[in-house]
Amino acid sequence: MAAEGVRFTDFYSANAVCSPSRAAMLTGRYPTRCKVPGVLFPRDSHGFPPTEVTIAEILKNAGYATACIGKWHLGHKPEFLPTRQGFDYYWGIPYSNDMWIDKTAPLASDLKLNGGATVEKIRSGAYSKKGGGLKSPHEKFKLPLMLNEEVIEFPVNQTTLTQRYTDETIKFIKTNVNKNKPFFVYLPHAMPHIPLAVTNPFRGKSKQGFYGDTIEELDANVGRLLRALKELNIDDNTLVMFTSDNGPWLGLGELSGSAKPLKGGKFSTHDGGQRVPMIIRWPGKVAAGRVCTQVTSMLDLFPTIATLAGQPLTNDRVIDGQNIWPLLALEEGEVPEKDFFYLYGWDVQAVRSGKWKLQEALGGGSWGLKRKAGQKALYDLESDPGEKTNLADKYPEVFKRLEGLIAEKQKEIGTGIKPGGRKEKGKKK
Repeated sequence: MAAEGVRFTDFYSANAVCSPSRAAMLTGRYPTRCKVPGVLFPRDSHGFPPTEVTIAEILKNAGYATACIGKWHLGHKPEFLPTRQGFDYYWGIPYSNDMWIDKTAPLASDLKLNGGATVEKIRSGAYSKKGGGLKSPHEKFKLPLMLNEEVIEFPVNQTTLTQRYTDETIKFIKTNVNKNKPFFVYLPHAMPHIPLAVTNPFRGKSKQGFYGDTIEELDANVGRLLRALKELNIDDNTLVMFTSDNGPWLGLGELSGSAKPLKGGKFSTHDGGQRVPMIIRWPGKVAAGRVCTQVTSMLDLFPTIATLAGQPLTNDRVIDGQNIWPLLALEEGEVPEKDFFYLYGWDVQAVRSGKWKLQEALGGGSWGLKRKAGQKALYDLESDPGEKTNLADKYPEVFKRLEGLIAEKQKEIGTGIKPGGRKEKGKKK
């Protein structure tokens, strides 16, 4: 894909954890504007507000068939599912693959039950808790597979998800090609989120442990999709993007990825938590083999896709991203540099402006919002991508300017609830 498209070196997810990053990508808005500041859980009764306008809604208005196939993680109640956010079709797990089933989940009349599971146990809440710790095998986590707004299989075999998601995507594409109808597929794979799982042909195939095996299988299935586009003679009429919602979950041995040479990983507003891969490919339309070093982010996808589809942006809300098509086109153009803010919950913890990054705080633990006390740090990310050398004393004017940007953005965003709206101990929500 990189050889046939544009590879970005300084592309950012809008958050260092799943749910807020996805909300921002679909809307072009910082996740706090979407009321999704943190990770959502099966116990939560809230989710992605239906009033938000998504990429799927924009494209549906333009006549596209739309599908979400994979991990949703923006609310599992019916009013928050993909089918209420512009997607004609949904097939996947409603949240992260280290979670569980909500005992009130709507069950299909032809529900497929695996491994001795029963409807009675589902309704009693027997499966409504986390199945294991961070290093537990995938079998410990009992997850529902959904079709549109009903659970059709429980528990799903996680080893099959990467392949089945690809199968379902190719099926959806073929159906709409046969109808001569344009399509949009949002395909958020579960892997390589823990617990890891692969089919037998890929177990032990890589030289990078279990994590490497999942990447091998993911890569093979991306290849299957690209081959399908060629076989259907739509390769030169299909835009394909590949990216990640956040950086790797570190410290889990062979279950972990790596963000090197960047500092930090998932849960962190250091660049290892949010600077992610991005490749965009469209033969004959997007430049092949180009490397883009400009600061860009998931926030830019919504306005870029809307522009390509000839759809106007909504003017009743703030869109934080911008159209970056000139950076992709065969004849490269210019796009204004835009400051990027690193949010953890409602906390604006850092900003990148050009090559400069000011880090004011880090998240306190995986989910908490308490700021860690420490010295503010100014980094030159062009010469120091690993954020090792604090240049605050050497460049006080830059430090002061970026400090002002953070203060201004924090004032605009305000403060709010904990990520995911979770209850604090000893307090009512």
